[in-house]
Amino acid sequence: MLLAADGLANEMIAARLGMSKPSVLKWRARFAADGVDGLEEAPGRGRRRTYGQDFVERVVSATLRAPDDGTTHWSTRSLSGRVGASHATVHRIWQDMGLQPHLTRTFKYSTDPHLDERVSDVVGLYMNPPENAIVLCVDEKSQIQALDRTQPLLPMKPHQVERQTHDYKRNGTTTLFAALDVATGEATGACYQKHRATEFLAFLELVVRVYPRRQLHVIVDNASSHKTPEVQQWLSRHRRVHLHFTPTGSSWLNQVETWFSVLSRRAIRRGVFRNLSALIDAIQRFLDGWNERCKPFVWVKSAEQILAQLNRQRFHETVH
Repeated sequence: MLLAADGLANEMIAARLGMSKPSVLKWRARFAADGVDGLEEAPGRGRRRTYGQDFVERVVSATLRAPDDGTTHWSTRSLSGRVGASHATVHRIWQDMGLQPHLTRTFKYSTDPHLDERVSDVVGLYMNPPENAIVLCVDEKSQIQALDRTQPLLPMKPHQVERQTHDYKRNGTTTLFAALDVATGEATGACYQKHRATEFLAFLELVVRVYPRRQLHVIVDNASSHKTPEVQQWLSRHRRVHLHFTPTGSSWLNQVETWFSVLSRRAIRRGVFRNLSALIDAIQRFLDGWNERCKPFVWVKSAEQILAQLNRQRFHETVH
């Protein structure tokens, strides 16, 4: 009606709104006959509802309870047999109510009594690092398996993806310690057989050699191997190294975890390693290639935003 008031022809109105010319004529006739009231949908139009609100509530209530047949969740077909409706009807109700029984997500709320101060400390290092200092995210990725397939890979071809056997042979494991420079994205890594305080100290010795004469702020998690008396003694002799701990159960706050994820996807998950040395060589090649083209991960959320979201999530879970 507004476009018609501007003087546009019916054909132009139909083209602009993506509708047919008869529809334009219909609505203009309604407006001409009854004014604005004519633009309301007439009562009783459309298909009548097959199932009422009571049935919808029954479907929702059943969906929110676990099935009694030993399965963990309902499917549209299993629930449709229980409520006496088609699986398409159950699916529409699930869509309308935002129910997705087939999906699940993981979560973990930190119970660290120092949550607020540790989040503020770590995020502060990301967003406002100390002047003339280097901020490093350090952690270990343990039990990386050197897996070899039982038969050779079938390489990718046009119209055919790469294929590999579902079974494999284990050829040992290694633990990768890595330090990610927050400012540059450069990574330093070393592989060890175990992940004890001894290996952690050996890696710290490597880090101080790679970054000499600069204050080092090292972000680590709350693993016991990072807090042993030997580590404390080492820190007392290396006063330029400062450890900052992420809250308990909050490994997502350590940026090196993101780097580990990239490493796993790009170099390990689809790799074939006939022995442990082949795995360690592949990790080193990835490290070298990464540092040639590295870019830092950009941290965008402030500590206040993170803590506000965590508090909202806790409140939401408590209420429901």
